[in-house]
Amino acid sequence: MPSPLFADRPAQPPEPGAVDALISQTRRLRGEVDAVRRDAAADEDDPRQRWQQALCDLAVHQLDDLGAQLGQLRAGVPVGVPPETKSGAGFATDPGTAYGETAPARTGALLSRVGSAEWNLLTDEVSWSEELYRIFGRTRESGPLSLDEMPTMVFAEDQPVLQGMVTDCLIDGKPIDGEFRIVRTDGRVRTVHMTGEPVLDSDGCTASMWAVLRDVSELRRSERAVRESRAGLERSRDIERTERRVAVELQEAVLPPWRGSLRFAHDGPAPLDVAAHYLPAASTGLIGGDWYDALALPDGDALLTVGDLTGHGVAATSSMAMLLGALRGMAVAGIRPAALMGHLNQLLETSVQPALGSAMCCRYDPVAQTLSWAQAGHPAPLLFRDGTGRALRRPEGVLLGATAGAAYDEAETRLLPGDLLVLHTDGLTRGGGTDDDTGARRLLALGPRLAGTRDAQEGVRAVVEEFGEESREDDACVMVVRIGH
Repeated sequence: MPSPLFADRPAQPPEPGAVDALISQTRRLRGEVDAVRRDAAADEDDPRQRWQQALCDLAVHQLDDLGAQLGQLRAGVPVGVPPETKSGAGFATDPGTAYGETAPARTGALLSRVGSAEWNLLTDEVSWSEELYRIFGRTRESGPLSLDEMPTMVFAEDQPVLQGMVTDCLIDGKPIDGEFRIVRTDGRVRTVHMTGEPVLDSDGCTASMWAVLRDVSELRRSERAVRESRAGLERSRDIERTERRVAVELQEAVLPPWRGSLRFAHDGPAPLDVAAHYLPAASTGLIGGDWYDALALPDGDALLTVGDLTGHGVAATSSMAMLLGALRGMAVAGIRPAALMGHLNQLLETSVQPALGSAMCCRYDPVAQTLSWAQAGHPAPLLFRDGTGRALRRPEGVLLGATAGAAYDEAETRLLPGDLLVLHTDGLTRGGGTDDDTGARRLLALGPRLAGTRDAQEGVRAVVEEFGEESREDDACVMVVRIGH
């Protein structure tokens, strides 16, 4: 709407072709945003997706309004407006016809969000457009509201905003620009944005006030949804960061704090040199339930174990801590690997946090130089001898927590001085999109390189260099055990 304040300046309408091009661009962009919005509408429980959906809704509302305004700009000054209005003398007749009645049909529904009004201080006449009646929920018969009557439909806490704008406009001659909420006659609450200017007479005094009022309820609702979803996303991120910190601290408190090789049975005929490493998943910021451990037992044997529990975060690491603590206690008490697996299965089955787990428990006798071991749905140890690797034959054993009362077999292998064992969780060989067989073959192919390592720590480094940079979907642990001479 042109302001009567600037009636002495002739209007310069834009080129129709330029406006048509803008309308086409807006429609195309609106369609693209709407397609993104449909794709974002997936999981309402995901705060990130709720935020994306709210942003798309807000963008669609803004593009709808932009398209409506450009449609009005293309329509130009309507035929039904009297000549004195076109010349800028004021809006004593019905200025609102420019906002709907002559607009193109495809944008007319959107234009009903905008209405106009003029309050004449000299004659006390009030003119409202048809759209403004619809915004306020009033009938033509009830008539427009005077400036004194306007606050009766405005929220009590927003009335000072309206009164301040009107006072600034009428007394100080300032432009109007503000927002307030109204309660329509049907009880619905709407948010209205009001802009306008005073119309001055020849003496520079305010003769009337004109204004454009826009129903921005849907726009503000979308903006509020964006703020709330962004706040929810931030809370979710804070919770995730806190959970990760707790999970890391719990994992560090439970897993052995090795910073190099660990030697067992120094006085025995075949001492052990042990090193291990934990590799986090690349696809998640949460810590998983993988573990490794080596422990000197009271009878001189050594416990070697690796395992993996399903899940991530505090729940997985706390279950891992419980399981590893039980495993250590039973191994110290002299329980053999097969029976130990059965007890761990029962422990997971009755846990308040149900989970599945794969595990391997080995008991090494340095005097007999034998490795007794049992497994629960876990990859077998790899034995490297003279630069050649092979997987040990796996005894029977199902996943922990999968079957009540499951029985586990036990296998025994004699180890020779210079042998090297690699124990790992399945996340190691599944990295980079490869399957277990491909990953295992790559691991076995490291035999010549592992044969040239000086200690277990160098062996771990060789494995990590081969697999550590891959984009794995799950955590992994690797342990290298060298049999001394």
